[in-house]
Amino acid sequence: MGLGCTMGLRSTLVVMALLLSGAASLKSQAYFSETGELPCHFTNSQNLSLDELVIFWQDQDNLVLYELYRGQEKPHNVHSKYMGRTSFDQATWTLKLHNVQIKDKGSYQCFIHHKGPHGLVPIHQMSSDLSVLANFSQPEINLLTNDTENSIINLTCSSTQGYPEPQRMYMLLKTKNSTTEHGAVMNISQNNITKLYNVSISVSFSIPPETNVSVLCVLQLDSTKTQLFSPPCNIDAKPPVQPPAPDHKLWIAALLVIVVIVCGMTSFVTLRKRKKKQLGPSNECGETIKMNRKESKQTENREVHERSDEAQCDVKILKTASDDNSATEF
Repeated sequence: MGLGCTMGLRSTLVVMALLLSGAASLKSQAYFSETGELPCHFTNSQNLSLDELVIFWQDQDNLVLYELYRGQEKPHNVHSKYMGRTSFDQATWTLKLHNVQIKDKGSYQCFIHHKGPHGLVPIHQMSSDLSVLANFSQPEINLLTNDTENSIINLTCSSTQGYPEPQRMYMLLKTKNSTTEHGAVMNISQNNITKLYNVSISVSFSIPPETNVSVLCVLQLDSTKTQLFSPPCNIDAKPPVQPPAPDHKLWIAALLVIVVIVCGMTSFVTLRKRKKKQLGPSNECGETIKMNRKESKQTENREVHERSDEAQCDVKILKTASDDNSATEF
């Protein structure tokens, strides 16, 4: 078999190997802000040195993440979004992508070419799909209001900075004898830069007033039933309303006030009676004096009148006598 036949057979085998290797795509996961791995799984059966190989990775948009040309890194061929974020592990033929972001999820391919006398010959290719996760914070319950009259409580539950979008969020109401699920419409918001999700729900429900209740918030992340639970929110039973115990101090104070009021009224009435007694004789004396003065005045008036009458009488007598004398003389 000639050399040309050998080279043709080798090329055919390489093409078949590339087709087979490209048919399967490995799945890998990375967490937000951490390091992801993009494997190449190259079996170096011929013990080729790095000086004989050209190795590079591309993303689904054909942007170069990393290139190693015959043992030398070529950063000028790397796209700016991946600059300084990759490192090549020669022992495992794996490219490590650092500070993974949500936008890094997608499909990647690694290529290995042999640099021989006849130029570059592709000898290996592999695809991998990278998914990115971000752990949601532990759900947190907040008690908004507690309507004690109607035994109604209003709660909110929230969880932040997670990816991908969770399936659902709900409350579990647990008593001694039962567990009840309370669902609600999940409010979802996404950060425009990080692409992380914040979720929350609001729930209102009534509870028996004399029953201990424990409320849990549950965040279901995906279809695999992975769940996050909040710390329990415990609501203690309300004790039965009892009439307030009498306060002896208040009773004593009230009694003292009543005694003071009664004594004050008694003293007031007594003083008023005494004043009336003191004022009684003096008024009578005054009235008597007034009457005596009035009578004396009337007596004086009578005496004056009588005197005037007597004087008039005397005048008349004198006048009569004088008239008689004059008549005699004539």
